[in-house]
Amino acid sequence: MNLRDLHYLVTLADLRHFSKAAETCHVSQPTLSTQIRKLESELEVQLFERAPRKVMLTPIGEEIVERARKVLRDTQQLKQLAKQRRDPASGVLKLGLFPTLAPYLLPHVVPKVREHFPELTLQLFEEKTGDVLQMLEQGKLDAGVLALPLPDETLEHQVLFEEPFVLAIPSGHPLAAKTNIKTNDLRSSPLLLLEEGHCLRDHALEVCQMAGALEELDFHATSMETLRQMVAANTGITLMPTLAVKPPVAHMENVVIRTFAKPEPKRVIAMCWRKSNANEAFMHEFAQLFSQIDESLLVPENTHMAA
Repeated sequence: MNLRDLHYLVTLADLRHFSKAAETCHVSQPTLSTQIRKLESELEVQLFERAPRKVMLTPIGEEIVERARKVLRDTQQLKQLAKQRRDPASGVLKLGLFPTLAPYLLPHVVPKVREHFPELTLQLFEEKTGDVLQMLEQGKLDAGVLALPLPDETLEHQVLFEEPFVLAIPSGHPLAAKTNIKTNDLRSSPLLLLEEGHCLRDHALEVCQMAGALEELDFHATSMETLRQMVAANTGITLMPTLAVKPPVAHMENVVIRTFAKPEPKRVIAMCWRKSNANEAFMHEFAQLFSQIDESLLVPENTHMAA
């Protein structure tokens, strides 16, 4: 048994398809199949149930795959520790961000990262919060930028900033006449929300509960831009994070942005990583760069977003 075999095992468990797993591992399908058979023979257990067009883990296979993941994670940590001793700011850093933040934050911070760490290769992954957490647990990411609170006690985090929410409404909506929206102004108003799995949806639901607002049940958007388009089409109103309405985001006709009266609803953004991460000191330094965005970008403003 070697690390290569464990890599084959975990990849096949993730993809449940021999051809796709072989392609991912850059080997032929017969090679991967042979190595999995040898591993089963060495362990004297059947790891997979094989059927035409279907591959499933056996119960003991599930347990062994989880142990294999841990071995591979620990091995990666050893490599990271060794690399840190040589040069902590070089190599590859895999960072996950959720979709309602990534496109609006990254243009402001990536140039700073490249300037500060010119030898660092930053690989970015835009995934829903649950997927980022899972990828962190599996060692597929080094860090994530997420909204607090975090449900995983195995993660360390550093707060980056607080981001207020604003209200996006059609220009002809009655609330457009107000300069500061109180949460009570939303009472009985249906809000357009994102589909399940987006943390922004959870934040919006908290505001709904606090204000007595309603969820628009006939429509669930898949992205922030879909929400923006639906507001422009006079379909409804929605909450948006402040960064999502700041340059370089293009203005949109018929969308009015209104700020909330204090204390305004907001989300706390943090960078998180595994407590076992060998690059603890470097992660704090890296997170510090993400916290140094222009303060004006986090100040909500009343605007009429007309083209």
